[in-house]
Amino acid sequence: MTTAHEPSSHNDAKQTGLRLERRGAVALITIDNPPANTWHEASLTALEQHIDALNADPEIQALVIVGAGEKFFSAGADLKRFSEGGKPAALEMATRFGRAFEALAAYRGVSIAAINGYAMGGGLECALACDIRVIERQAQLALPEARVGLLPCAGGTQHLPWLVGEGWAKRMILCGERIDAERALAIGLVEEVVDTGTALETALALAATSTQQSPEALARCKRLIMNARYQDLPSGYRMERELFLELFDTDAPTEGIGAFLDKREPRWHSDSMRRGEGS
Repeated sequence: MTTAHEPSSHNDAKQTGLRLERRGAVALITIDNPPANTWHEASLTALEQHIDALNADPEIQALVIVGAGEKFFSAGADLKRFSEGGKPAALEMATRFGRAFEALAAYRGVSIAAINGYAMGGGLECALACDIRVIERQAQLALPEARVGLLPCAGGTQHLPWLVGEGWAKRMILCGERIDAERALAIGLVEEVVDTGTALETALALAATSTQQSPEALARCKRLIMNARYQDLPSGYRMERELFLELFDTDAPTEGIGAFLDKREPRWHSDSMRRGEGS
């Protein structure tokens, strides 16, 4: 398996439909399965494996995902895989989609989708599993599964209502409504609209700013934000205080406060990664 320290080999990328490379402390995954950057078993397995490797690499602190080419971020799954294999194939694909995108959502660092074209079905669900979404003006988004007798099975019915509210989630899923970049921004589905051809540049710059944060603090902040989706407020307050105090078992406060007082940039390292623990 390719590590985060080197680009994916040509053969690996051709087989999996994914390319992984490192740009400083930021990992870049490119969905590269022409013509529409669809997902299949190998690419979903590779994504899960890449996330596992990135979680274990203390030198990588952020992740950007983009589609190859100019037209598609990702058109989702290849529908032939559902029509030809029946229920067993559907179970296999749904399981792989779920495992891959749940791993992406649980990634310890900041994940950013650079939506540089159409993001449909599983393509949009991939973006929904990321922390932040940057979209180019010409891109369009949809979850059209019900139109072909299916439903979003990779987190779409769960992530979308949290981001845009029940009403817009129902319009997109139940009515099959396709939305453009400006509408996506207005309803809170994406965080920024950028000019054509600039989503990757913008996402990489945003990812770079996240690497200035303490990895220890960032991982705990992300955990608190994600837990707010299903945790009651009093429990969230308690968890905030617990994780705040937990940081003092690491070097993060000493280095961060010391750097601020010394008027220098902090030199972060991840205690949990050194110990081989999760965040």
